[in-house]
Parts: sequence; structure tokens; C-alpha cells
Amino acid sequence: MSEQDPTLVRNQRSLRSSSGRIWLVVGAVLGAICAAILLLQMRNSVVHAWVGALVVAALYLAMVVVRLSVRPLRVRLAVLAALLAAMAAWTIAWLLVIIAVAV
Repeated sequence: MSEQDPTLVRNQRSLRSSSGRIWLVVGAVLGAICAAILLLQMRNSVVHAWVGALVVAALYLAMVVVRLSVRPLRVRLAVLAALLAAMAAWTIAWLLVIIAVAV
């Protein structure tokens, strides 16, 4: 398969030509939702809820730093996508930890 094959997942416009601003907007929305979900778990474990929300905030901060500092466009967009996915994955995994601690 060639690099320009339209069926490849990595051949998306948002991973080839975006400035990265939209990734920050989507990251802020997802980060707010994830942090809110984790902070709603304070009734189960205050410490775990805050740790989870702070990691989400750190992942978003990492997105901002990458957007402002990484220069090769493809690398920047790939890292922003990975950080966005990590934010969602972290929230799901940490919710499972909070549930396990609460039981």
C-alpha cells in the first residue's frame, strides 16, 4: 500500500494539514468532560478523583506544549492525536480503579 492510499487510517486530512488548533479545542472539551466525570467520583475517593483530574489536566497541558513547540507538522498532529486518545483512555482506566477501590 502506498503512502497516499485513501483507505489508510493515517491518511486523514486532520492528520496531514491541520494547524493543530482544532485538536486543542476538542482536547479542551474532552478534558473538561473527563475531569468532570472524575471529580464526580469524589464521593467514592477524594484523592483518586483529584489525581485523575490532575492527570487529565496535565495531558491537556502537554497538548498545548506540543502544539506550540513541535515543528514537523505530521509529528505534531500525530502526538496531539495520541495525547487526545491517552486522555480518554486514562479516564476510563482511572474510573475502573476508583470503582475497584470503592468496592
